[in-house]
Amino acid sequence: MIDRRRFILTLAAGAAGMLVSKGRGRASAAPRTDKPSIATPPPKHELAVVHGTNPDLAVRKAVELVGGMPSFVSRGDVVLVKPNIGWDRTPEQAATTNPAVVAALVAMALEAGAKKVIVADNTCNDARRSYVRSGIGEAAKAAGADVVHMEDRHFVKTNLKGEVLKDWLCYRGALDADKIINVPIAKHHGLSRVTLSMKNLMGVVGGSRNLLHQRLAESVVDLAAYFRPQLTVLDAVRILKANGPQGGSMKDVERLDTVAASADPVRIDAFGVTLFGIEPADFRPISLGEKRGLGTGEFRGAGFVEVNVG
Repeated sequence: MIDRRRFILTLAAGAAGMLVSKGRGRASAAPRTDKPSIATPPPKHELAVVHGTNPDLAVRKAVELVGGMPSFVSRGDVVLVKPNIGWDRTPEQAATTNPAVVAALVAMALEAGAKKVIVADNTCNDARRSYVRSGIGEAAKAAGADVVHMEDRHFVKTNLKGEVLKDWLCYRGALDADKIINVPIAKHHGLSRVTLSMKNLMGVVGGSRNLLHQRLAESVVDLAAYFRPQLTVLDAVRILKANGPQGGSMKDVERLDTVAASADPVRIDAFGVTLFGIEPADFRPISLGEKRGLGTGEFRGAGFVEVNVG
């Protein structure tokens, strides 16, 4: 009996030794070289502010930092790029979105696989003059966009289900687009103090838009809540510091060479107001947007990044 027990114990110990030896052999073996290494993706930020004298590079870097254009545009999408083309002004006068910023976003959306990119705005001045003098029409076409002048037949009555805005005429291109990229310029506004991303969406509705100014903060938040752009890129290459929204005097223009990008319209507007010396807590669309769950006014919180390029 004793000899049998010893035999079993000896056999078990030998088997265990073989397993340990095999395990150690695998651990010490050289890694296979026929498998491709997996690169760690760069961190995705919630708000990126980029400074640089080349708008194309600045836009590309800002969008890259918030996840890259393929995070917002899928292959086969119809994309509406919505700049501010409202006025018959040159890019230097900073009343309209910088054309290089618009062109960069058109190109990036197409590179991400968009089937079609539309660039359009419901302008205040004559659309044909504004598209030309702003430089946006030519730049967007050169980048591959379909440049559209909004006409009365392009608007359809839509229930916006807002706190203030109910049935309103809306641009069909914005309603039908798979994705919306909102591209406002940061500038002074005589009624709202500044105009940024949420207010820029007034350019996708028609009708008596002057009525929106009666309860402007609530109206622009209703628009942001309904249209919910997938991406906002704020143009602060040049900003209009006074006499907006139309401007005209170069004395009112300040060059900042700055672009910001975010999927959060409240957060990017919270950054934008600081360019004019305004605290986010003192700008009513931001607090209303937070209450509606559209984003956060704490723009410097987690997920904020600021870099220089070029």
